Amino acid sequence: MAKKLKGFLQYLMVTVKGICMGAADVIPGVSGGTIAFMTGIYEELVGSINAINMTAIKLLFTGKFRQFWKHINGNFLLSLILGILISILSLAKLMQYLLNNQPIQTWAFFFGLIVASSIFILKDIKAWKIKDFVMLVAGIILGVVVCTLSPTETPDGLWFILICGATAICAMILPGISGSFILLILGKYEHMMGTVADIVSGKGDLMDFLTVIVFVIGAAAGIIAFSKFLHWLLKHYHRETLLVMAGFIIGSLVKVWPWSDRKTVVLSQFGNELSAYGESIPAEVIDRYFGMVDMHTAGAVAFALAGFLLVIIIEIASKEVSKRRTKQQ
Repeated sequence: MAKKLKGFLQYLMVTVKGICMGAADVIPGVSGGTIAFMTGIYEELVGSINAINMTAIKLLFTGKFRQFWKHINGNFLLSLILGILISILSLAKLMQYLLNNQPIQTWAFFFGLIVASSIFILKDIKAWKIKDFVMLVAGIILGVVVCTLSPTETPDGLWFILICGATAICAMILPGISGSFILLILGKYEHMMGTVADIVSGKGDLMDFLTVIVFVIGAAAGIIAFSKFLHWLLKHYHRETLLVMAGFIIGSLVKVWPWSDRKTVVLSQFGNELSAYGESIPAEVIDRYFGMVDMHTAGAVAFALAGFLLVIIIEIASKEVSKRRTKQQ
């Protein structure tokens, strides 16, 4: 009985850590992988994901469910996924509210998070060489191009949702890269948060459920297919990969600028006056009202600093945990 209780408490703690990872992954700029590293489950997470291989598939399809579950560390994965889902489902509605009603402050907070994340990635690069600057600049150019050349409205088709799920989930297992940040770049962050929020509030329709199911399928396929490749890339080209990632993050800040989405900013302050237009508000009307917008500059600076400091606190905590773990070994 004591052994069962000990096992239950162990997996309950994994669920709590999953809740922390889920909260991080809802916020662009804070990585669930960083939280996994801080809480001491990163290696077990990676090992469990890599265990989903041909051996696991054979065990599953030959009816050896107990061996399959043990092979993939099922209790750990189930506990972790449960925690992540609890966090995402509970925070999605809050994020949708903030993005619709306080867009300047919310995007400013994200801006601070992402600036700090890129700095912490770059600070570990020592003895800079010319090729390092080339890799960084290449990443910045790539980030700017992706953010400025991609359409303002990306497709809502299920095929694109599948791609988003497969791409975003890969970021979750990389410390320093946020899955929700990838969704932000792909133009699907608000869409997915809104879909989840509608389901949680009971307003979701069949299409909303289909969207989430397809996203989860894409995520499952993506993490299995790309986790080994991503870790191979970091193992063999660690420096180059980090530099390109940091550059991409810096370049993509153009998309997170608090006043870049003029329509959302205008609607947050003049929504009642513009309700007669419905969803299709003429560009000239948006431009006219944007000139009357309260820019909330002081608030934006304060929230950007808050986001910046949050990443610093997480990184300091991560370093302390790592030092203590090293001493114990």
